[in-house]
Amino acid sequence: MAGEERNIKLKIENVKKIYNSRNGEMVALNGVNLDIAENEFICVVGPSGCGKSTLLNIIAGLLEPSSGAVYCDGKKVEGTGTERGVVFQQYALFPWMTVKKNVMFGLNLQGIKGKEAEDRAMKYIKMVQLEDFLNHYPKELSGGMKQRVAIARAYAVNPSVLLMDEPFGALDAQTRTQLQSELLETWEKEQKTCFFITHDVDEAIILAQKVIIMSARPGRIKEIVDINIPYPRTQETKMSPEFLDLKNHIWGQVYQEYLEVRK
Repeated sequence: MAGEERNIKLKIENVKKIYNSRNGEMVALNGVNLDIAENEFICVVGPSGCGKSTLLNIIAGLLEPSSGAVYCDGKKVEGTGTERGVVFQQYALFPWMTVKKNVMFGLNLQGIKGKEAEDRAMKYIKMVQLEDFLNHYPKELSGGMKQRVAIARAYAVNPSVLLMDEPFGALDAQTRTQLQSELLETWEKEQKTCFFITHDVDEAIILAQKVIIMSARPGRIKEIVDINIPYPRTQETKMSPEFLDLKNHIWGQVYQEYLEVRK
């Protein structure tokens, strides 16, 4: 067991999050426990309001848990850190900065400047195939291109954990499919631990090694589903009996929780 423990990248221990509102306390997370291994790709699904984003923000250090703790490489998470890169659905790019300057921003915060920062930024701009748009501003980019910039910026600071909150949720189906493929290729090359939130069960199965199903509020882990479909996964994978069985099972569990919300 000790050998396995060394491979744990993220440890979530009995995390609870309670918000105080005008109507009293609202329990968003109620005792979440999860171990995520190094280089593991995890997708999280569940009904709206089940605490998926709250959990991601606690892992990122953007929120404090009401009780419990998150550990990254055995160190308790207390605030943000460059070992954890975050990509949100809303891109969160600086509109007054070019593509290159946006990608270099986190590097500059780390004290990496000049040619070293430019070289590293260029590596990841090329990775997301935006080298022809270095001097473009966000308003000149499509939604998919903006999300590529956000992904490049997250990778540039060399995090060992990538936290992604529905990064492709606002994109059209074709762009979404393309970015899913690019993300998997990059993940296999760069060896990051990925924690990826999505409402799309197909997306979760295409990307993940494990899918975490969250219960309706108060959020907790209902089930962990192993996705034993070999990589690379393509759109043809979605037609396989294994994929369809997993989709039916996961969607059925999520729908049960959705019905709980509606009660």
